[in-house]
Order: sequence, then structure tokens, then C-alpha cells
Amino acid sequence: MTTIPIRYAIRPLCPQAHIFDVRCTVRYPDPAGQRFALPAWIPGSYLIRDFARHIVAIRAESGGKPVRLTKIDKHTWQAAPLRGGEAVTVICEIYAWDLSVRGAHLDQTHAFFNGTSVFLRVLGQEQTPCQVDIQPPAGKLYRNWRIATALPPAHGEHQCAQAHGFGLYQAADYDELIDHPVEMGRFTLARFKACGIAHEIAISGQHDGDMKRITADLKRICEWQIRFFGEPAPMSRYVFLITAVGEGCGGLEHRASTALLCARHNLPYHGMTGLSEGYRNFLGLCSHEYFHTWNVKRIKPAAFTPYNLDQENFTTLLWFFEGFTSYYDDLALLKSGSIELADWLELTAKTISTVQRGPGRLRQTLAESSFDAWSKFYRPDENTPNAVVSYYAKGALVALALDLTLRSKSQGKITLDDIMRALWQRHGKTGIGVGEEDIRLLAEELSGLDLKHFFANAVHDTGELPLKKLLAHFGLKLTWDKGKTPSLGVKTSSEGKELKLATVYDGGAAQAAGLAAGDLLLAINGLRATPDTLDQQLARYQPGATLKVHAFRRDELMQFNVRLGPPAADTARLFAEANANSLRRTWLGA
Repeated sequence: MTTIPIRYAIRPLCPQAHIFDVRCTVRYPDPAGQRFALPAWIPGSYLIRDFARHIVAIRAESGGKPVRLTKIDKHTWQAAPLRGGEAVTVICEIYAWDLSVRGAHLDQTHAFFNGTSVFLRVLGQEQTPCQVDIQPPAGKLYRNWRIATALPPAHGEHQCAQAHGFGLYQAADYDELIDHPVEMGRFTLARFKACGIAHEIAISGQHDGDMKRITADLKRICEWQIRFFGEPAPMSRYVFLITAVGEGCGGLEHRASTALLCARHNLPYHGMTGLSEGYRNFLGLCSHEYFHTWNVKRIKPAAFTPYNLDQENFTTLLWFFEGFTSYYDDLALLKSGSIELADWLELTAKTISTVQRGPGRLRQTLAESSFDAWSKFYRPDENTPNAVVSYYAKGALVALALDLTLRSKSQGKITLDDIMRALWQRHGKTGIGVGEEDIRLLAEELSGLDLKHFFANAVHDTGELPLKKLLAHFGLKLTWDKGKTPSLGVKTSSEGKELKLATVYDGGAAQAAGLAAGDLLLAINGLRATPDTLDQQLARYQPGATLKVHAFRRDELMQFNVRLGPPAADTARLFAEANANSLRRTWLGA
């Protein structure tokens, strides 16, 4: 008997009120009363977001008659039992005003949604095929809208891929349904092929980006990554869904697409020469999310196979899935010819500096950072830099250190590239989840090296990585620059002329004097302190000088005696020796 798909329909009901109308019809509901649930989180973003809180109205019907719907918990509902053979439809009105890559957003200019924000899961029927009727909003204002998504159409993929039309799309199951974000509106569209695979770039929002240049650059990056893991690519089609905004940056990976948020001024304009820092960062973001097509979407932690969408899915391996991806995102730019060696050295030095400046690296291990992502990394506060290490940044440095260790000890015979390709063959292609110790075990198996001490220090302890020594073997010199002004030991934020302490670092001068995050800095030695003048004021003193600092804490004026610390030597610089040795040529090119 042919399985009847679960049928969804989604329509922007009231764009000016940011409301989607979403319907889910189940032909054969559970006779005891079908249960429905909306995910509590979206894979790739490790925080409970409780998307059900955006449902503003929900009801059920069968044959045009209402069906009682009972809420079981914060994101689960149960329909009343029906007689055999009766279908049930649940109708939701969902508020969509989250302009991010994680949720749903709707207004008169465009619509964007992730399936986790809008499509109810039919409990017990998650493996059933799904169809979704994507409908346009009503009215002449929206007559030129079209769709960008990697979700295949029900009537034939290639035909719809060209048309970008509204209508019926399909997914093999619920997991696939929610892994294809959708953009509706009037977007800029470009196409290219990478290793024979059709790719699209859809940019929403006002911008003057040079689509020809963006297309050429992304083509190079995508082709390098496909060849890195080996052809053919694991998807038949790929879509970059980009929202251009005034300020912002973010990305979220999916199996055949990525949702990206970028500042419009970071896109290259027509006639732009050279590579701006903003555009370089944009290409790095695209590279990062594209690499996830293999590493995390298909090579997955065992804890994610399958996902439990109702609660946290804990793993200690995010340092690998995000950190190693962060290592390869910039390396892919270099290897594909999108940036020069000097650019890569600068980007790597910035990552080293970022990790060094965070006192949290001395308190939290990478394994702990990964496990605690749900409660700490994705819930940052004023003390986060003192307590948390980034599994992105330090994870990238662990990848660098492991790659250099393997290359130097095997004389280039085994590299991190070999580990990644083996993971693809053993886990990505098979769907077998990666165990908590599998990265180390695989690296030891392929290299013949005992790496227990390396992983114990780098992942399960807070020891410093021996990057300077490792880099020297490859003709790269790591140095540290010292700042020019005495250290106050704070990170500041500003609103207009107001100067606020965003973070007070552990062991710093401000903390020793009693200043705290949130304090509003008013004056130093009787002179007003502002965002524009702070560094100038501090530069007039020597380390060890004691300053009289006035600040507001809440509405109370307080005075502090701050003894300035020495300038911090926390800015890394990387330099390449003039003549590249064979190890470096094999690794980074000539």
C-alpha cells in the first residue's frame, strides 16, 4: 500500500502583523488521539528556543468540524480520538518576527522560515513522507514574489528549481522537511555549477553586491571542498539563502543549503578591487557553513543520531564539529585561491589572539565548553569571557595543532585531511554517529601515533597549546605584540557618550579595585571619560599608577582607586619565513 504523505500548507496570512497560517493534515491519525509537537530547538544552534511560544492560535478539525485539542506540555498537543478512517487537520497562526538564521520572519518585503519554527511534528509518524504546499500572501503587492529553497518540488526537482514557483514541495520524512529553510519575496538570484552540482545564491534585502564576483568566488570555494571530500557531492543541488542587513552576521547549516545573515556593506560592489576585510569575512562564513554539509550534517555526533527535538542533546564534541570546521573554512579560502597566504596568516593570528584574551580558557576545557553550550556558550553574559572558552576558536587551534603534529611526526605522510576523509567514509556515508573518543582513536589508528597526551591536554585540560613550537617546524614564526597603553582590564561598550563596563576581566586592575560589569564610567582623575577619550587618558599614565575613577553603579555614585596594570601582550602575529620548507609547501602551498 502506498504511504499517504502528511500534508502541510503554509501561507503568509498577514505580513504586516507577521503572522503565518500553517496547517498539518494527517490522513491516519493515532486512534487514541494524535499528538503533535513543535521542536524546542533547531539543529546547529544549541539552545532551547521553545518555538511553540510563537504560536498565537491553534485549533483542530476533521471533516470541517472542530476537534478538541488538549495541550500536554509547553510544545505538545493531543487531538481527541477519531473514528477509523477520519483525517485530522491542525491549524496554527504563528508569529514570525525573528530576523535571524534560526527562526521565522515575515513582513511586507519578504518571508523566511525554518521548518522547526512552523511545522508540527506528528508524533509516531516522523518517518512518514511529507508534502508542503507553499502559498503566496494574498494581494497585488506580492504578485512578483517567488521561492528560494533546496526543498525538492513534488512534481519534479529540476522543473521547479528553474521556476522558483509556489506550490507543492516534498520531503522523505520530518527530519528532511525541517532541514530546508525557505525564502519568499523579490530576491537577487545567481546560479553556478560546482563539480557538476547546481548551486544558487539568493540575496534578500537591499544591496549593490557584484553577483558575478560573488558567484565566481563561491564556485572556487565549493569546488575545493567537494574535491577535498571526494566527488560526487552528497547533495544534488545547493542554495545559499542570504539576507543582507545594515549590521549583522550569522549562519546556520543545512543538508543542501545554508541560511546566512550579512551586513550589506560586506558584499563586494561593482568595480571594487582587492579584497576588503568585510568581504573576506563573508566568504569565510560561506565556507564555514558549506563545510558543514559534510561535517555535522552527515558526519554527526552519536548524540545527534537521531536528534531529540524535545530537549538538549549533549555531546562533548562540538570542539570538533565547529572548531575543526572553523579551521577548514579559512584554509579552504587559501587553498581555493580566494585569499593569499598573508590573509590566512592574519586570520589565524586573530584566532590565536581571541583565545589568548579570554581568561575562560584557563577555567573551562573544550569538552566542557561543548557539553555546556546549551547553558553557557549560547547564553552569554557579562562574565562569559572569564568562565567560558569558545569551542569554535580554540577548537580551530586544536585542529591546527593536530594537523601540524600529524604532519611533522609522519613527515607529511598523514595529515588532518586524511582524518576528515576517513570520517566521511566511515561515518558520513554510513550514518553511524561519531562516538566521544572516536576522533582520537581514528587519528591514532591512521597515524600509528600515541595521541592520548595531546587530546588530554588540548581537549580535556586547560593547558596551553604548543603552537609556537609547532609552527616553527613549518617555517612560520609566532610573536606577541604588547599594547601601548596600561591595562584597565575591562571590555567596554558605549551608547553615545556613555562608557559602560561590559566585562571586567579576572585578575585585572578594574576587578582588583572593585569595579564591576555594568558600571557606568564617568571620570578618571576628575576628567570626564568617554568612548572617544578613554585610551587617550590611559596613555598618559605608566603601569602601576593609581587613578581615581568615578562611576555610577545603578543610581549610586561610587569612587574607586585603580592601580593600572601593564599593557597586555595578547596580540598574535604570524610571519612566514622567506623560503618555505617542504612541509609548509605541502600544507599551505608554495
